Amino acid sequence: MAADHTHVRPWRMIERRKSRKIRVGSVEVGGDAPISVQSMTNTLTSDAAATLTQIRQLEEAGADIVRVSCPDVESTEAFKIIAREAKVPLVADIHFHYKRGIEAAKAGAACLRINPGNIGSPDRVRDVVNAAKDHGCSIRIGVNAGSLERELLERYGEPCPEAMVESALNHARILQDHDFHEFKISVKASDPFLTVAAYQQLAEAIDCPLHLGVTEAGALRTGTVKSAIGMGSMLWAGIGDTIRVSLAADPVEEIKVGFDILKSLGLRHRGVNIIACPSCARQGFNVIKTVEQLEERLAHISTPMSLSIIGCVVNGPGEALMTDIGFTGGGAGAGMIYMAGKPDHKQSNDGMIDHIVELVEKKAAELQAAKDAKAIAAE
Repeated sequence: MAADHTHVRPWRMIERRKSRKIRVGSVEVGGDAPISVQSMTNTLTSDAAATLTQIRQLEEAGADIVRVSCPDVESTEAFKIIAREAKVPLVADIHFHYKRGIEAAKAGAACLRINPGNIGSPDRVRDVVNAAKDHGCSIRIGVNAGSLERELLERYGEPCPEAMVESALNHARILQDHDFHEFKISVKASDPFLTVAAYQQLAEAIDCPLHLGVTEAGALRTGTVKSAIGMGSMLWAGIGDTIRVSLAADPVEEIKVGFDILKSLGLRHRGVNIIACPSCARQGFNVIKTVEQLEERLAHISTPMSLSIIGCVVNGPGEALMTDIGFTGGGAGAGMIYMAGKPDHKQSNDGMIDHIVELVEKKAAELQAAKDAKAIAAE
């Protein structure tokens, strides 16, 4: 039995919330579009070279959209260069200064991240919306539990789902009053419970796309866990059209974790999915060290495929049935290589990593060639 990645198992189906579709530059968001993965640069935007270097790293990691903060005139000036050179659509992060929003729209932003309520007077909001219309920008309304309007905090007593959703809908109404509908909304908090509750309420109240995130989630390990719990539960329920994992870490890690969350739910597939046992006394080789090296050496592959690395024959053959390539530890310093679920040949532990990398690269090239041929045939 060969590995089968096309069969849809009913117990794995996620029915996504029906939302209307918008565009962030070349990327469709909402509707039936794939859930996009975002991150944000942490360089000084005024340093165009440094910011572009980081954007290149995010692009290579698979980022669909990148957000860039534009706090001052120097940043929006540099944004012209950055937007021209970037391969992915850029979101300009705007707070308080409405002129920065207008400048960023003119400079090539695909989307403006704003809170209409903190931009200023109705006239200023109108000017930003008109700039977005004139330059083909969408808008993300970003509501955070840590920066809710004073009036809402006084009325509700503390940040709560109701206050966050009311804030979001008030902001949405401002855009709708200006006949602007190319927007998505986020309602983030650092507390996963608060975040999930707010998104659940918002998902029922409006049909625009939703950008998911547990904001200020923490460092790499703790932030990953918190984001996986919060966003994972929402995605499992069908809520979410684009995501950003907020980590106090290298932004590239945000993209990796984002794809891993989507991959684990069967919502998006990119790169090699390594299935590995935690290892025990039965292992026929050093599983942990092997997986670490394989993850590093296979990071360049974007073609979706699966690889099982299992230390012994208890679960190895069964896991290999469901993966494109598998290696199961045996005895006498060797194990079995499986191809498409079937035993194919023995391989010594010495040279195992080089051999598996070679097999994976060859398989990835074959899968990509088949995909390209199919695309050409469909044209």
